[in-house]
Amino acid sequence: MKTLSFFKRALAALAYRDFRILWFGAFASTIGTWMQKVAQSWLIFDLTKSSFFLGLDDFLGQLPILLFTLVGGVIADRHDRRQLLLSSQYVQMTTAFILATLVWTGHVRIEYILLLSVLTGFAQAFGGPAYQSLIPTLVERKHLPNAIALNSIQFNLSRIFGSLLAGAALAAFGTAVCFGLNGLSFIVVIFALLSLSVKHIKAAEHQPMLQEMRGGFNYMRGEPTLTALTVLACLTTFLGLPLLTFLPVFARDVFQGDIGLYSRMMAYSGAGSVVGALIVAWLGRFTHMGLTLLVMEVVFGVLLIAFSMSEVLWLSKVLLFLAGASVMMVTAMTTSLVQLIVPDHLRGRVVSIYMVAFRGGMPLGSLASGYAASLASVPIVLAVNGALVSLVAIFFLTRSHGLREL
Repeated sequence: MKTLSFFKRALAALAYRDFRILWFGAFASTIGTWMQKVAQSWLIFDLTKSSFFLGLDDFLGQLPILLFTLVGGVIADRHDRRQLLLSSQYVQMTTAFILATLVWTGHVRIEYILLLSVLTGFAQAFGGPAYQSLIPTLVERKHLPNAIALNSIQFNLSRIFGSLLAGAALAAFGTAVCFGLNGLSFIVVIFALLSLSVKHIKAAEHQPMLQEMRGGFNYMRGEPTLTALTVLACLTTFLGLPLLTFLPVFARDVFQGDIGLYSRMMAYSGAGSVVGALIVAWLGRFTHMGLTLLVMEVVFGVLLIAFSMSEVLWLSKVLLFLAGASVMMVTAMTTSLVQLIVPDHLRGRVVSIYMVAFRGGMPLGSLASGYAASLASVPIVLAVNGALVSLVAIFFLTRSHGLREL
């Protein structure tokens, strides 16, 4: 009975039809996305033998998100969020099929891969705010933290299955098949979006785009806690997520493994993230949520340092699992608190600012860490990043900025 009660509470948002349909559609599509991410990282490292190009690809894929997500947030508040998401899926599906064709015909080059990453990032810059703004309209407010945690669960379950499937597909068929399967996976989420019953309610009036964008910034300036959460999210991804970018280096150079080991390491990290998201989903909205996320941030930094120093494979896998769990608890709680603070009529604009910080930290961190690794070494860079992650959390623990009281 206790087990049944746990899962009923942890999966509460799946009781809502539209959220359930979108969850399963996104799950299938994200499996394909992770297959492409694993295959693309391995392809780039195989073509260039350079950790810098791994970071550069991640940077260029996220660059449009830095440049256009704020505009995407205004558009998400003005227009039908489902239609924006559909357009985003069509573009991403096309780029996946183009890359599959280039590899299959033997015409793939690093510059083509980088260009397609930019186009995919451009589509995500407009689809991301629409998706994040759509989720709160599919569930009741009391179940919003649960829905956000469940969204993290599907993302990381997809990472596990996608990573393992990518390893098997790469070994058996090559990278072109991974990219082609990713293209096909978008068909599932397109059908899911077309099946939603949620209706778009047009805003009564529109102000000029820059004025509406300024309204989002003005609201954030008036909420110091919201600003602190956004800064924390940016620094977490900037310093912490190069761990995933550098996994091919650890798999090949530190442990002398192949694509199979790399995909299994990705799966361990993904499994930890699922556990972390399940914990947050079960907890829901609880007292001292801000304090808990800061403590977990300190733990994440320590785990990064330990992983960077480990030369024992089984220990590294355990550390990857724990790091995945801790960082997912931090990001799920941070995102939940942001969504709970923001009113719906400003959601697209304010969430887009948060997304720029959250997603923007990834490419900038990968680029900076990739360059630093070319001067020193990947383990040293990762250890420094881990120390800085813990110091950031300790700063917010001592200075608060309202986070401890959330």
